[in-house]
Amino acid sequence: MLYGGGGGGRGAGVVDREGYNDDGGVYIQPEIHHRRLHCAPVMDTIMETPTEPRPDASDTGNNASDNHNNTSSGEDNTSIENTHHSPHLSPITAPSLIGTESDNVLLDSAVQTTGESVELPVQAPVNSDASLPAPRKRRRRKKQFPEMISSVDAVNGLRVVRNKSTDDVNGYEDENENLISRRRRRVSSDLDVETLIAISVGFPVDSLTEEEIEANVVKTIGGSDQSNYIIVRNHILALWRSNVDVWLTREHALESIRVEHTHLVDSAYSFLLEHGYINFGLSVAVKEAKLKPPEGCSRGDVVVIGAGLSGLVAARQLIFLGFKVVILEGRARPGGRVRTKKMTGGDCVAAADLGGSVLTGINGNPLGVLARQLGFPLHKVRDICPLYLPNGNTVNPEIDSKVEVLFNKLLDRVCKLRQSMMEEAKSIDVPLGTALEAFRHVYRVAEDPQEKMLLDWHLANLEYANATLMSNLSMVFWDQDDPFEMGGDHCFIPGGNDRFIRALAENLCIFYNQTVQSVKYGSDGVLVRANGKDYRASMALCTVPLGVLKKQSIEFIPDLPQRKKDAIERLGFGLLNKVAILFPYDFWGGEIDTFGHLSDKSDMRGEFFLFYSYSSVSGGPLLVALVAGEAAIGFEQMSPVESVNKVMEILRGIFNPKGIAVPEPLQAICTRWGQDQFSYGSYSYVGIGASGNDYDILAESIGNGRVFFAGEATNKLYPATMHGAFLSGLREAANMLRMDNRRRSKSVSNDENKLVLIPENLTS
Repeated sequence: MLYGGGGGGRGAGVVDREGYNDDGGVYIQPEIHHRRLHCAPVMDTIMETPTEPRPDASDTGNNASDNHNNTSSGEDNTSIENTHHSPHLSPITAPSLIGTESDNVLLDSAVQTTGESVELPVQAPVNSDASLPAPRKRRRRKKQFPEMISSVDAVNGLRVVRNKSTDDVNGYEDENENLISRRRRRVSSDLDVETLIAISVGFPVDSLTEEEIEANVVKTIGGSDQSNYIIVRNHILALWRSNVDVWLTREHALESIRVEHTHLVDSAYSFLLEHGYINFGLSVAVKEAKLKPPEGCSRGDVVVIGAGLSGLVAARQLIFLGFKVVILEGRARPGGRVRTKKMTGGDCVAAADLGGSVLTGINGNPLGVLARQLGFPLHKVRDICPLYLPNGNTVNPEIDSKVEVLFNKLLDRVCKLRQSMMEEAKSIDVPLGTALEAFRHVYRVAEDPQEKMLLDWHLANLEYANATLMSNLSMVFWDQDDPFEMGGDHCFIPGGNDRFIRALAENLCIFYNQTVQSVKYGSDGVLVRANGKDYRASMALCTVPLGVLKKQSIEFIPDLPQRKKDAIERLGFGLLNKVAILFPYDFWGGEIDTFGHLSDKSDMRGEFFLFYSYSSVSGGPLLVALVAGEAAIGFEQMSPVESVNKVMEILRGIFNPKGIAVPEPLQAICTRWGQDQFSYGSYSYVGIGASGNDYDILAESIGNGRVFFAGEATNKLYPATMHGAFLSGLREAANMLRMDNRRRSKSVSNDENKLVLIPENLTS
């Protein structure tokens, strides 16, 4: 999840976008929250009667708060038993070869190990009455560059056109005018809230999305029909978001809409349902409906490559739409870069999110909907983040504030330079790091040693947000997704995000330890080869990370179009690593969720620069240290014992002078996402010469609609986030439905829809 942000980086706050990771490779993607404009248009209503005011646009309901009960996953479910006994697609050759996940921990022989974790001896707890100094509250400024934000005028300018004659208006009695005025204000208020909810989900204020245009939701673009459709769509969306536990029916949606707009209800309801904007998720009512394909609708077969978030979500939606689906997963578990590991030591147990961990921006976030449906509490990541110097002393608050302001001014200068460059020479791009360093020298910023360390910390936070070095980022487009980030708090899920994964994987046909070697596609369908077996289908959905595509681990026959290969080359796929350490008790204090550590070496500024406290959500005293930028690359070559010892030195340097004894860890895990053969990194970023358009190119289907692509690196609006991966799966399910409908309309032969039965010994 997984990315947060508020400050000088891609997002708001210290929690920038976190990504997802595997057993051995923990990959955190800093998540970015893009706050929407909170200006609601004044509209005439097409409602039959005024409705009661709708709930707030936030999806957190009563679940989000600063104080939650400590809960943990309790069990280490590294793989999920497949309970589906009638797979739809058949391997044509020999039985599968059982593979294993890459061991990303690189353990020292001197250390006892269990799987991917480093086991360290149990130490007796040491009590201390000392406490942390009063932490400084820091709200990282989210840098939204002016040229990339929609105008407020566009928001305020939306009006709904009603086919209503002046006679209707003049016919009202004078004594009813005040009543009518009050009713209209009340309805207008409801519509304003509904508009805000639609904005939080990603719909534009006064226009249709490209998806809606392709779906022909209205006969004519522009005019009264489109304006009224937008209001109907927003109303249906808000209606379901007010109670995500139920299955919203078309009849319920019609109840408060005027009869003459029934055709708009039909259009909007079908669009929202098929594209997964309503009636998605894991409530009892939704699950029951989703796993029952529509009667009398037998569609083609689909092979989904990868059981990460996008693959699992797409599979569930495709089954609901009438397709027969099987998932091929190279790992021995679902989740991909979302990985929660149970850590134990003595009487302590904790759930560590080694990959995606933070829900960045809960407003409109589909993972927030899942949390509500499953009854998971949400823990708001508090914005208090004290910083410590290399000698353990707390950073001077005045110097801290000064450098933060200067850092943001440097970004503003880069913004102005970018604007002029784009106006005069659109093809020019330079590294973001080069531009920032040039302005730093010109304006003589951070020449004092402590100020330079503070500036380096902000740069490390920026590198965390993008999972790469500043020298790799496009100055022009590195933050192209900022205007779309989801608003609201950044949150943790107590017990870890694997709770989502287990629920999403339930009752799906998943074959584990199936490493895909090739995807062959043609006019009659696709042939996916995994571990020497062939799986035939009418379509395939590839959800592997961008790192796997860059490595060309999967052969596409015919080869990928040059356009897509170029986009894969231009986009970056970065690296972020973690060290998760379980202690016998919480010695750092429970009143904060993050604290930072400065380095006096610029090239190592990202080494353990930020610590997450998971005590309030993991079930035990757990700290996670982040490694970003250049340090994340060198980290993968270090011994895990050396890495843990470095973390311990930092912690002792901070807390021992305050009279707080730092106990020996009970267990530690170091991630190696860059060496994981199923990811080769953490999450995507916009490299030099790339742009947001490359995400769209990566999302394009190939083979005349035979092979589709999903995953965070295919989502231009929400890349490098868990919710971006989630939404991309729903997007591609709708695209595959549209392509299937198109083929049916052309009376394509039914031969491509035939199944090859799977031998009994290969059923799960």
